Amino acid sequence: MKTRANAAVFFCALFFAGASHGQQEATLSPPRPGYSFPQRQALTYSVDWRVFPAGTAVVHFEAAGDRERILASAYTGGAINLLFHVADNFQSDFDRAKGCSYDFDKQTVEGRRQINSTLHLDYANSKSILDEKNMVNGQTKHMESPVHGCLTDLLTGVFYASSQPLILGHNFVIPVVDASRTVLVTMKVEGREEIKTSLGAFKTIRVQPTADAGVVKNRGNIWIWYTDDDRHLPVQMRARLFWGTITFRLIGDEYK
Repeated sequence: MKTRANAAVFFCALFFAGASHGQQEATLSPPRPGYSFPQRQALTYSVDWRVFPAGTAVVHFEAAGDRERILASAYTGGAINLLFHVADNFQSDFDRAKGCSYDFDKQTVEGRRQINSTLHLDYANSKSILDEKNMVNGQTKHMESPVHGCLTDLLTGVFYASSQPLILGHNFVIPVVDASRTVLVTMKVEGREEIKTSLGAFKTIRVQPTADAGVVKNRGNIWIWYTDDDRHLPVQMRARLFWGTITFRLIGDEYK
C-alpha cells in the first residue's frame, strides 16, 4: 500500500506538511506561566484512514528527573493491517521548564521497511547527532548537523503547543528539528469548535500548522483540536493529504 495509511505517519508528517527545507534559526518560547506538562498520563486515539478504521495510537507521559518523557506507539488493525502492517514506537525526552528536546528515538516497522534511529541534541556544542540503522539490510548512517537555540522534535511539538497561549487570531512559531534540518512551523489559531468523541463533547480551539514550502505544499492540510481550557489537550488531529485523510480521535484519557 503506497499510501502508508497508518497512525504513525501523522506524527512524522505533521510538521512537514508544508514545512520549509534547510536550516533556519529560531528558539522555542518557554511554557506559559502556571502550565505543567502531564507526568503520569496515557492518551489513546482511534485512527481512521478515509472512512476505514486503521489502528490505534497510544501516548504516555512520565517524569524523568527534570525532564519530561513521551512514549508513543502506533499500530494498524483490521483490514488495513492485512494490506500494510505498521508497528511504530517513538520516545522523546525534553526539558519540562523550557520545552527543549534532547533525545528523539524512533523504531518504525512499516510494511517491509524497518528503521531504528536516535536523534540527540547537544546544545552545549550546538549540534544534532543522528544515528540510524536499517534493520532489513543492516546499513547504518551517522550524521551531525549544526543547531541553534532551543528546539522541539516531531512528536513533542504536538504537545508542546499545549503549553502556549491559544488565542484566536494569534499565531506562534515552533522550530522543529529532524535529522539534518530545522524547520519553522507557524501554528495558526483559527477558531472554536465542538468536537465529539466516544468520551463526550469537547469545546476546542482549532489550530493549523503551516509553513512556506515543502514536499506536501498545496497537497495537504493539518489541523489539531485542543481543548479550550488550561490543559489544551489534543482531542482530535487530522491530516488531509493527497492520498487521503487520516484522523486521530481521543478515546482514552487515564492517569497512571
